[in-house]
Amino acid sequence: MTESSPWKIPNNLLSKKQMFILRGQRPQHLLLFLLFVGPFNCFASYSRATELFYSLNEGLPAGVLIGSLARDLRLPTASGQRPAASQPPLSFTLASRGLGGQYVQLDNRSGELHTSAVEIDREALCVESSGVTVFGGEAAVSSSSPSSESCLLLLDVLVLPQEYFRLVKVKIAIQDVNDNAPRFPVPHIRLSVPENAPVNTRLAIEHPALDPDVGTNGVQTYRLRDNYGVFTLDVEENESGERTPYLIVMGALDRETREEYVTVIVAEDGGNPPLVGSATLTIGISDINDNCPQFSDSQLNVTLYGNSSLGTHMATVHAVDMDLGSNAQITYSYSQKVPQSSRDLFHLDETTGAITLSSKVDGDTPRLHRLIILGNGPGCIPAVITVLVTIIKVMMRPPEVVPRFIANEAEGVVYLKELEPINTPIAFFTIKDPDEKYKVNCYLDGDGPFRLSPYKPYNNEYLLETTKPLDYETQQLYEISVVAWNSEGFHVSKIVKVQVLDDNDNSPVFSQQLIELSIEENNVPNAFLTKLHATDADSGERGQVSYFLGPDAPSYFSLDRTTGVLTVSTQLDREEKEKYRYTVKAVDSGFPPRESIATVTITVLDKNDNSPRFINKDFSFFVPENFPGFGEIGVISVTDADAGQNGWVALSVLNGSDIFVIDTGKGVLRAKVSLDREQQSSYVLWIEAVDGGDPALSSTAKITILLLDINDNPPLVLFPQSNMSYLLVLPSTLPGSPITEVYAVDKDTGMNAVIAYSIIGRRGPRPESFRIDPKTGNITLEESLMQNDYGLYRLLVKVSDHGYPEPLHSTVMVNLFVNDTVSNESYIESLLRKEPDISIEEKQPQISIEPTHKKMESASCMPTLVALSIISLGSIALVTGMGIYICLRKEKKHHRADENLEVQIPLNGRINLHMLEKKPMEISNI
Repeated sequence: MTESSPWKIPNNLLSKKQMFILRGQRPQHLLLFLLFVGPFNCFASYSRATELFYSLNEGLPAGVLIGSLARDLRLPTASGQRPAASQPPLSFTLASRGLGGQYVQLDNRSGELHTSAVEIDREALCVESSGVTVFGGEAAVSSSSPSSESCLLLLDVLVLPQEYFRLVKVKIAIQDVNDNAPRFPVPHIRLSVPENAPVNTRLAIEHPALDPDVGTNGVQTYRLRDNYGVFTLDVEENESGERTPYLIVMGALDRETREEYVTVIVAEDGGNPPLVGSATLTIGISDINDNCPQFSDSQLNVTLYGNSSLGTHMATVHAVDMDLGSNAQITYSYSQKVPQSSRDLFHLDETTGAITLSSKVDGDTPRLHRLIILGNGPGCIPAVITVLVTIIKVMMRPPEVVPRFIANEAEGVVYLKELEPINTPIAFFTIKDPDEKYKVNCYLDGDGPFRLSPYKPYNNEYLLETTKPLDYETQQLYEISVVAWNSEGFHVSKIVKVQVLDDNDNSPVFSQQLIELSIEENNVPNAFLTKLHATDADSGERGQVSYFLGPDAPSYFSLDRTTGVLTVSTQLDREEKEKYRYTVKAVDSGFPPRESIATVTITVLDKNDNSPRFINKDFSFFVPENFPGFGEIGVISVTDADAGQNGWVALSVLNGSDIFVIDTGKGVLRAKVSLDREQQSSYVLWIEAVDGGDPALSSTAKITILLLDINDNPPLVLFPQSNMSYLLVLPSTLPGSPITEVYAVDKDTGMNAVIAYSIIGRRGPRPESFRIDPKTGNITLEESLMQNDYGLYRLLVKVSDHGYPEPLHSTVMVNLFVNDTVSNESYIESLLRKEPDISIEEKQPQISIEPTHKKMESASCMPTLVALSIISLGSIALVTGMGIYICLRKEKKHHRADENLEVQIPLNGRINLHMLEKKPMEISNI
């Protein structure tokens, strides 16, 4: 929208063509234009007139904003200013409500202009008038064709009050939209082309399509739906922009081969999307004289009795010319070789070729006549046939055959519809003897479903009738003769031709009743499937076949009713539906129409468009350890929606294939070797599924294998390290003091690794003086040691787990030497080497199943515990060794006197006995 000085035409109101014209004027023309416009400018300034321009698409609904006059005129209402309190508010009014006023609604306060409920149709309102079509005010210009230029709606708006008074000229340009399809003025266009038209002959189609839209929305292109390989279309555009289609001959034509082509001409506009219109185009091939008459036979023999009456029909010669109309007109004449006497005796009809007796036969008439007859066509060499007439002289006249036709007859041809009932009467024949002296008999000569029988109660009357229904498709023409002869042997015949008329008694017949098709899935849209073909034995329109889809056909299948081309408009997915089965119909154009049905089956062929799919992306299997090799761990379920080779899936292990293998057919996962949880407690595998397509598609899944512990490891005693080690226990040790401990671990987990300690055998002076904690394995002194309690104590300790179904255990001998000092090491070692006579106690330790410091939390903690134990034992051994060494140095003398005493070595450490001096010493409990 724009605002300009009064009555000044803004540049945007002028088309490019108009601006070019103004700019291209000579100076003197421009001066005259300014002199002409100047007075109007002055007048406009005085009247404060203003011009606004808007653009609007046709066909918009009510309420669409066209523009705001207050804003575009920069009035206070639009700029945010308010009129003074003493001034009345602005008011906008249409100066007149002519033709243009009904299409708009003007808000009297805001000055906003909207579309009204009356829809604007550019093609109905705008008509051609000097390049610009204007409607509005009190009058409208009319024309016979829509305008291809601007279409303007003019409105006059008054702005009040007086302080802001002005007359506003509002111009609304109505823009065209593609709301009309091309339409041919006639539904059926006929065009005639001579059969000798050379290639590239151009013929204008006199009824081009019309489109009320303008510009690119108008008609742009034409095409033929079926060009038969001999036609094409070209489009020529004249100076006014009108496009005329031309038919171009691309191949040789022959009317005698095909005299008519029927197709569809389609016109398409340039809209988006484009709209189309069509009409039937019939191309008739006009005849030229390119054929000459021809006789089917070269000679015809005729016998004539001498007593034949004048006008007796002897024969009819008939030549055929394949041309039409005047080009096929044939006249018959005698050759110059035929003598005049024969010409006078026999009359030749030059139009029909009928030969009749024109003079009476007498005794001087020659017995043989050779009639050479010419078949003459325009511009042709005459065709020749010879008629040999043999005259038999008789003294009596032959019988007469007088026909009276009941059925429709013309020029000796009787016309009967096929499917007429049996015994349909054709004609009566009256048989006469001119001499009335001889008996005359009558019979029918010729092939066909006809019968000639006497008609009672009359004499010499015979009825010709049918004996069964006639079939046009079997035979169209019959030629029979009614022969009469008398007792003297003279006979005469009457030829009757019966033409069978076609009726719509045949339904179309499909070449196949079951049409089996196949197409690969993911096809392109509008893919060709097949071309249906059905034939109809009837003639003319009765034999023209149209094709239709049955009601059970999906909507995305299309069938061209004329050509029978079957297409599918969308992509098919075999995984969604593999088989389609529906019916198609072939319907003829008879009345009433007849139809036949065929069945179409479509098989959608598979393409490898689906990857193998695992039921789960993560599989977890729990397997007990020591599971036998090649035992079934679990089944990996995988599917592929494709079929055949594309749906065949091969499974393989991507990692860990040296341990695990998978059965491709069943998806069974197996381990090649027995699995030990203590070596590795879990495995993570990746399984790949690859289908058999080309190219192949694949997918992967994660497999987690968790080994369940079984009680396959007995407890392992780490301390004491040997059954030959011993510990010195001083008699002064207080009751309840810890003496030593038994320390063991179990490589299993859970209940299989919960350890209990018990003393199952004892030997010594008072062996019940010591007890073991079943949970910790700590050995403590229960009672005070007396002088009689000195000596070697041997405790057989059982270390047992709580495994299922059978617990496992180990045993260790704990040796305690109760004495003040170690005196005779050799003696103690000899005692240790003897097998102890210990009775086994059957009582099992009773402890609660609780986690203890002996329980292994996981196999991964084992190395740490072992390392810590070794370090602790090494430290204790070092401290103990240093203490013994110091004691031996101080009491060397006293120990020499008691060399025969026993020597005790702590169970928790190894001491080199060769480095010890043979003397008593005290060591504290560890």
